[in-house]
Amino acid sequence: MTALTDLPALFRYQAALLIRSHRLLPPLLLYVLIMGIGVQAGQPILDSFGWAGVALLLVAAWFVRICVTNEPPAARHVAAAATSPARVHLASVLTALTCSVALGAIGTAFVAIVSDPRSSDRQIDVPVGPATLAGLLTALACALLGTAVGALCNRPLLRGTGWTMLLTMVVAMLVLVVDGSPAHAAVTGLVTGSASGRVTIPLLPLAATAVLAAMATAVACALSSRRE
Repeated sequence: MTALTDLPALFRYQAALLIRSHRLLPPLLLYVLIMGIGVQAGQPILDSFGWAGVALLLVAAWFVRICVTNEPPAARHVAAAATSPARVHLASVLTALTCSVALGAIGTAFVAIVSDPRSSDRQIDVPVGPATLAGLLTALACALLGTAVGALCNRPLLRGTGWTMLLTMVVAMLVLVVDGSPAHAAVTGLVTGSASGRVTIPLLPLAATAVLAAMATAVACALSSRRE
């Protein structure tokens, strides 16, 4: 198969593995739990979108870990021999990213429906359309950065069981709070905008996370060809 035809097939294969895997449930439950804690009906819409972004980044990193370790070694070697280790790994990461983006879209719709379109002091009306767009782009930025974290903290760069899972979650939380992180900038922009009632579209953080995710995935795929 050529690279143009085998990647969709690998993607479908990885998606089927993920859907049939019970390992999908823990990150989904974590997302529901975090959303249930931080997103309540009638809360300011921009604050809720910021909280949803935080939840999605953690889950996105976890999704990557699941997808790159979900396939049995023997099956992975067969797929790598038929195509290449890099394409097999790329399909795994893309599967995780697709799940994260889909979950982020659902979360964004939920927040838009249940939240109060006003500022945090309830004095200023917030336009729902631009706020939802900002929330959706923030979710996408967080999904991309979470994907980058997952790609760098798991195989083939790092091998292990419990400690790599812990490292993945710790790094994911760090990129949410460290100044200069695009995810931190996107979420902070929503929270700051909630105080003033002003919507800021996080285009720059989104572009930065796209570059970081592409670079992290490229590094992981390149190393997979050498270490598989």
